[in-house]
Amino acid sequence: MEIIDDIKYDAQGLVPAITQDIYSKEVLMVAYMNKEALQKTLETGNVHYYSRSRQKLWLKGETSGHFQKVKEISFDCDLDAILIQVEQIGAACHTGNRTCFYRSLKNNELVEKEAKDQNQDKFEVLQQVYDVIVDRRKNPKEGSYTNYLFDKGIDKMLKKVGEETAEVIIASKNNDKAEITYEISDLLYHLMVVMVQTGVQWEDLCNELLKRR
Repeated sequence: MEIIDDIKYDAQGLVPAITQDIYSKEVLMVAYMNKEALQKTLETGNVHYYSRSRQKLWLKGETSGHFQKVKEISFDCDLDAILIQVEQIGAACHTGNRTCFYRSLKNNELVEKEAKDQNQDKFEVLQQVYDVIVDRRKNPKEGSYTNYLFDKGIDKMLKKVGEETAEVIIASKNNDKAEITYEISDLLYHLMVVMVQTGVQWEDLCNELLKRR
């Protein structure tokens, strides 16, 4: 018997699904799945939910482009709740916030968290940019510079890396912090395009750096 048959669905045939960012470990949202939604999620690698209000199956990101790529699925001890760890493309919340949990309780009132609370890990932006590059490769957009690089191939990408490296050197020699910041950002972007092209992820780099530390 498959795992989807073992799940303890409620009287409406639903089970709560908690979605978590695989990298930041931030809880992104809570929704519901039925048997079909779970089956579609397992088959496609993209998270599907069941909408209680619309009474229908829905693919997260189908209209917004903010897809959730499945990285790992876990089940609680009673098999009546699901934890889905994902690579989030864009925002998880329909409000445009990264997570649906963007408000906190203060003095018995709901208030929006300060920006620094929502993005405690400032390096998260690197993963977000990486995710956009991945999405451009899978879902090309007309006029996209990123798609231009993918169309031209690895030689063009490496040429740009070389050019941007030279720009960093020149900016550093000029000792201009703003210019250095700008040029390093350009270099990082082009390096991320190469990373996506060659299948290297930030997790791979972090693991390598941890070994060296």
